[in-house]
Amino acid sequence: MQQASSLFTRLEYRLAQQLFHTRWLPRSPRTQRLTMHLFQRCADAGHPAALSLYGHMLFHRGITPQDKARGARYVLEAAQGGDLRAQYQAAQIYEHGCALYPRRDDRAVTWYARAGEAGHPLAAERLARAYRQGELGLEQDPERAEHWQALAERQAGLAESLDMGEAGTRH
Repeated sequence: MQQASSLFTRLEYRLAQQLFHTRWLPRSPRTQRLTMHLFQRCADAGHPAALSLYGHMLFHRGITPQDKARGARYVLEAAQGGDLRAQYQAAQIYEHGCALYPRRDDRAVTWYARAGEAGHPLAAERLARAYRQGELGLEQDPERAEHWQALAERQAGLAESLDMGEAGTRH
């Protein structure tokens, strides 16, 4: 039964994505509520991408502190599951803090490093800046700053070449 449930969750997530990204569909409050409800169901079922996306939306667009805290919890769960975008968001949550997760520079650095090493150019760039300027509780270290900057540039170049390759295969 777990496999059927997982298949249903994946289908719900695909539907939520389509509703979220489709431009021809009217953006009525009803459609938006349905989309958010689907994302929430998928996140509650543990769908990694839903945890990341819905958590991000709740954290940044949530109205109440409880919404923001639940969003942070979803993002951190997705980050621990290996989601690259969620790892970067987890670092930002710890860098800036929120009601449930106070600012923790050491955890922010850990998550930026995980995301940067896994290929997130913004995470590598943030660490380069932190080492360059002595932020996030780090000592200024030009060598480490250069290491992270070079990694960020390599990753950004790779992402750009992948985008160009995909654009070339579309007709």
